[in-house]
Amino acid sequence: MAQHAETSRVSILGSDSIVVGYNLIKEMLKEIVSELPSSTYVLITDTNIAPLHLDTFLTTFAELTANIEKPPRLIWQTVAPGEHSKSRKTKASIEDWMLQNRCTRDSVLLALGGGVIGDMAGYIAATFMRGIKFVQIPTTLLSMVDSSIGGKTAIDVPLGKNLIGAFWQPQRIFVDLAFLETLPEREFINGMAEIIKTAAFWDESEFKRLEDNVDKFLTAFRNRNHETGIVDLSSIQTMLHALVVGSIKVKAYVVSADEREGGLRNILNFGHTIGHAYEAILTPQVLHGECVSIGMIKEAELSRYLGLLPDSAVARLSKILTAYGLPISSSDSIIRERTNNRPTPVDQLMRTMAVDKKNAGAQKKVVLLTAIGKTYELKATGVSDAAIRTVLSPDVIVKSSSLPADAKVEVIPPGSKSITNRALLMAALSSTTTKMHNLLRSDDTEHMMNAITQLYGAEFTWITGGSGEDVLEVKGKGGQLVASPDEIYLGNSGTSSRFLAAVATLVKPSSSADSIVLTGNKRMKERPIAPLVDALRNNGSGIEYLGTVGCLPLRIAAGQHLKGGRIELAATISSQYVSALLMAAPYAETPTTLALVGGKPISQSYIDMTIAMMASFGVHVKKSTTEQYAYEIPQGVYSAPPEYVVESDASSATYPLAFSAITGTTCVVPNIGSSSLQGDAKFAVDVLRPMGCEVIQTATSTTVTGPAVGKLRPLKKVDMEPMTDAFLTASVLAAVAHEEGEKAIPTQIVGIANQRVKECDRIAAMVKELGKFGVFACELPDGIEIHGVESLSDLTIPEGGVHTYDDHRVAMSFSLLGAVAPGPVLIKERRCVEKTWPGYWDVFNYKFKVELEGFEDQNDVVARKFVPNNGRSIFIIGMRGAGKTSVGGWIADALGMKFQDLDPYLEEKAGKTIPQVIHEDKWEGFRKLELEVLKEVMGKFPSGYVFACGGGIVETPEARDLLQAYTASAGIVIHVHRDVKLIMEYLSVDVTRPSYVDDMFAVWQRREQWFADCSNFFIYNSDLSDDAEIAHFKLTLRSVLETMIGASTVHEKILAKPKSFFLSLTYPDVQVAMPVIDKITAGSDVLELRVDLLQSAPHEQSPSVAYVQEQIGIIRKYTAIPILFTVRTVSQGGKFPDHDYTKALELIMLALKLGVAYVDVELTWPNSMIQKIIDARRFTKLIASNHDFSGKWKWDGPEWPTKYQEAAVGEWADVIKFVGYATCRMDNVLLEQFRESHKDKPFLGINMGKAGQLSRVLNSLLTPVTHPLLPVKAAPGQLSVEEIMTAAKLIGDE
Repeated sequence: MAQHAETSRVSILGSDSIVVGYNLIKEMLKEIVSELPSSTYVLITDTNIAPLHLDTFLTTFAELTANIEKPPRLIWQTVAPGEHSKSRKTKASIEDWMLQNRCTRDSVLLALGGGVIGDMAGYIAATFMRGIKFVQIPTTLLSMVDSSIGGKTAIDVPLGKNLIGAFWQPQRIFVDLAFLETLPEREFINGMAEIIKTAAFWDESEFKRLEDNVDKFLTAFRNRNHETGIVDLSSIQTMLHALVVGSIKVKAYVVSADEREGGLRNILNFGHTIGHAYEAILTPQVLHGECVSIGMIKEAELSRYLGLLPDSAVARLSKILTAYGLPISSSDSIIRERTNNRPTPVDQLMRTMAVDKKNAGAQKKVVLLTAIGKTYELKATGVSDAAIRTVLSPDVIVKSSSLPADAKVEVIPPGSKSITNRALLMAALSSTTTKMHNLLRSDDTEHMMNAITQLYGAEFTWITGGSGEDVLEVKGKGGQLVASPDEIYLGNSGTSSRFLAAVATLVKPSSSADSIVLTGNKRMKERPIAPLVDALRNNGSGIEYLGTVGCLPLRIAAGQHLKGGRIELAATISSQYVSALLMAAPYAETPTTLALVGGKPISQSYIDMTIAMMASFGVHVKKSTTEQYAYEIPQGVYSAPPEYVVESDASSATYPLAFSAITGTTCVVPNIGSSSLQGDAKFAVDVLRPMGCEVIQTATSTTVTGPAVGKLRPLKKVDMEPMTDAFLTASVLAAVAHEEGEKAIPTQIVGIANQRVKECDRIAAMVKELGKFGVFACELPDGIEIHGVESLSDLTIPEGGVHTYDDHRVAMSFSLLGAVAPGPVLIKERRCVEKTWPGYWDVFNYKFKVELEGFEDQNDVVARKFVPNNGRSIFIIGMRGAGKTSVGGWIADALGMKFQDLDPYLEEKAGKTIPQVIHEDKWEGFRKLELEVLKEVMGKFPSGYVFACGGGIVETPEARDLLQAYTASAGIVIHVHRDVKLIMEYLSVDVTRPSYVDDMFAVWQRREQWFADCSNFFIYNSDLSDDAEIAHFKLTLRSVLETMIGASTVHEKILAKPKSFFLSLTYPDVQVAMPVIDKITAGSDVLELRVDLLQSAPHEQSPSVAYVQEQIGIIRKYTAIPILFTVRTVSQGGKFPDHDYTKALELIMLALKLGVAYVDVELTWPNSMIQKIIDARRFTKLIASNHDFSGKWKWDGPEWPTKYQEAAVGEWADVIKFVGYATCRMDNVLLEQFRESHKDKPFLGINMGKAGQLSRVLNSLLTPVTHPLLPVKAAPGQLSVEEIMTAAKLIGDE
């Protein structure tokens, strides 16, 4: 518990009216009563704050006023928490209440709460009886340092935040830091965004203090009493007080100088112009400070784009925000999870910014930075829409350059990625401290630093160098690495993944972990690492593949130290394997001999770089005198030099140099020359000079002047093995290289086989993307051949743009071609360049005068959607005896497709029966042939067929991969199944096929998960006993298939009806209802299966997957009515356990695979769970539901509108279903008013209870109904279709 400390007073507008301290309630009330006398004090708070602090206020106020002759009264009112209370409706409600309670002009209003309460209550004070005094008592960190100070008061309206309000200064602002003891962690982090914001535009020293104390702040705020929820702030009390006071002083100074926001005060809005636009879309799931955090990064990037702010400052801001747990992009996983992947369209962001109060007419104004702690102007600066759109957009259109031919441009690329990550690792393993200059600030660098930090391998501190540049101070710990229990995520960083895989063998166990896990993104999990792992395993390291063999993720045992001695490594795929072992080897138990086997190592220059850098860190590697490709590494500990300067990245330098080559201009890279450690430094001499460029290279600089435009010469044949990453740059130059007067000569680039296993298969990518420009290229065994066009005008504009494969080098290379193409060229995924050069597009625009235009594909804006099947072939899998042939034939008939059982297809192909194949070639030979058949039909018959696969197709891993890839591409694979006992009975008597094994039930158990993994739909084949049942099932199957392939019109027909209904089945076993199913569903459009009420055995809490499969199979056997699948939790009025999210999700995923028409999605479920449902939904319609049984939520209150926006804004809900509780007829009137004003989505709204029955009559869409034959009603007040229609007729609402 924080101790009492001295209070601080801060002056604003000439008055010391801001008081900051701890435990101030008694002190503030005493000052309010004595200095702001009144007959009535009005306290406004919300229902979250009231239980925590209201009693203390009331008790203390009573004690302080007990001896006053005519004691004043303190009245209070609470509102719902959240932004929706900041509305006209809430304001009017409180004003009416104040008038009813005889408040007058001498009343003093006390705003106890966060920004919503302060803004809204302040606006009430500004307008009530033309203005009354008020006091701000902020309870959140955000409101303490921001909204409570300055006199801005406002409410929100549909067109934006804070658009209706007034400047009305509070008489006092009491900042009681003790309130933060009950503040949730997320709210604390939310407030830190504003503190970081202030430091970022005003005070670099305060920014550094925030950087240096991240761990102290977060540790303190996580030191929470689990019973009381109270945080102990004593460890940071003094620092927190100083930070809050410092931030308040800045705002108070600015407000005092510019109270009415004439200019200077606008700088307080750094991050807000763009942040508010994001907030308008993402609220209420994303908080104000979180949106401002995103806005700060975007506005910093805008400053960089305009040539005002260096890369390092943007990276520094990004790092501190991330360190405090704040988002820096709307695509951050935490934002996607909280908003159900809600899109943030650039057009919508721009429209929202258009109504910003800072704007000057149509021109948008943004606070721009030139450094951390310094703004471009002491006000917001006018910025063009084009610049803002480019920064916000995911893609970019490259247009022509206006750079004159005689221009000479100097470009300093970021630090080398290769050198940066090697230097970081060696500095961390060092026993000394070093200062690193020109470090690359990129995703790869962040991944490496974060990983080392997780392993407690070093301490990193950013400091300011003598010339004002950012310098990283690294305090190494001599290789004393400790295991972390958390996964180490490395994104798509090959250097981090390979280097750390070797260094991780040095890790010691910790009290919480005896191993570490290295993982990455999807592409990193495809990139090879097996040769390195094999070498480490052979040296005694314990390494386990957790996914695909040969790729990340890896589990590496701690404590199994690298042994050393002779290590053999295959080094023909990646030199990073060699560098990884070289750098780790000094810490092995014995001296190491690293022998590279299998042929000439790839990228020798990178190996030489590593050895040279190790020497600069005090470890000297010797080349073997007895073996051609072997190295002797001594034991030792790195000793980092006091200062280490990272060279600029030579691979990145190829792009500005190539720009001059292709445009006939001059470019100077002043810090890369012939003495460079990097092989790519030879690009200018070995590639550009032979192509016709003038090249001047000194030991430390390179200057290139290109020939006249269109005069580049082809290279004929060039071995780029020493500089493989630069082949992409050379390829786009070769695309426009042509030798005049001779037969067309292609360019052949060889020695680049390793480029197939980079961020993508770069050779294949270049061939494909060059083809889009009309440039013919083809792959060579270890390279690429390119036939250049005769003229730049022969280039075609790629339809649909250049796909970059999330590869920075692909994007930067094709930007060069875009600058000389005869028309604008779209480059997709422009942000992938941030891997190595975050400010690349800014340099391209600012230095090379290339016009850029932001672009966003509208098809990418909305959440993932599936396209209808459009006749694509369908594959059926399942156990032999499940009925695949029968069901497959019925599916083909229903869809007008051809049916083919693959068993007879295989027999025809082999020229023998399956038993003969198995007899002659064993099961292995049969499985191989089965796989060949699957590949063949997938290729030959992509549409028009239904294929029934053999029961054991999933036994072959490659077949499973093919089927999973098919479903991933929106193809349909259906798992057909029936009662497993019936399957076993069939297999026990079937003599047409040799038995795979004796225990077929064990086979089923093994295959069950494989069937699930390889299919995206499931059909339960009920035991059909006669032709009538088969005919009925076929009818049902057609309806189900229409949902599966996206051809169903059920939902559209329901929306078109004046009234529609669904019947709720309330049986533990639906079989009981089947004899009367036609009667009870008469008049209903949909049948709701209440899964939470299903019970296969007494006292069962939730039904099993197998039981639910069977129940839906039974329903579909007897009726074709569309199914609404509902798992209703206890808190929402059902019986399913509230927090058993895993089981609920499992059941809903089953429903989606079963192709049900509707699934009920409770809005109370975690966002991550809802997102998984959305991702898997295909064409099933989703009903977003919420139920209030308490009757406390009123239709004219803030709760229902908040929930409605939550469901509607996310784009995923096809129907919104809200169920309240009526205590009187007026509740039904309020519901109808709500319905009338909420028409963005199809809406199902009813009230429970007897008084709410009228709402069921008035509701028109999918009203839930009962039937007299059902055992119980699904909800109180439920009516039958007949009762509703009778009542509707009586009131004229037919």
